[in-house]
Amino acid sequence: MKSLKQITQYAASLADALRAQDWAGVDRLVAALRKLRRDGHTVYLCGNGGSAANAVHWANDLVYPLAKTGAKALRCVSLTANVATLTCLANDLSYEQVFSFSLKAAAQKGDVLIALSGSGNSPNVLRALEAARDMGVTSCSITGFDGGKANKLSDIPIHFPVPDMQVAEDLQMVVCHMVMRQLCRPD
Repeated sequence: MKSLKQITQYAASLADALRAQDWAGVDRLVAALRKLRRDGHTVYLCGNGGSAANAVHWANDLVYPLAKTGAKALRCVSLTANVATLTCLANDLSYEQVFSFSLKAAAQKGDVLIALSGSGNSPNVLRALEAARDMGVTSCSITGFDGGKANKLSDIPIHFPVPDMQVAEDLQMVVCHMVMRQLCRPD
């Protein structure tokens, strides 16, 4: 019975966060990605741990599901997906620079960075958001807890004030699927 109570509490926490959310940030992100797609630019994604895995999932969902519905897929790069580059940069520079270095090497004005972070305070994510700002790359952060510094550095902050890392990571994927479904519709 104790596990059923914990399961119910988890589900209630997720449902409460969804009910309380102001979805304007998601609408702004969809608009930015529609413009990116029209202009032929690229979306970059980053995050750590479960958010890193979510970044890879986002990259998939912004390509294949769109293309199979007849919508134009986005050019999409998960900065967490290339283990060789990630570990090289962490070893030779610092873990704080793994995303910002790659972003500076590839991104250009008109691109979009989506930073996934439960806390909003991961130094490597913050450096990527700073690099995006310096480069004229539109940035979006999707955060939990108090949103951390990432919310202040982002052009499009999407913040879920939940004090639970797993719920925050689940909500990153809820936003992904909302965005994907909107992008499957005609511009």
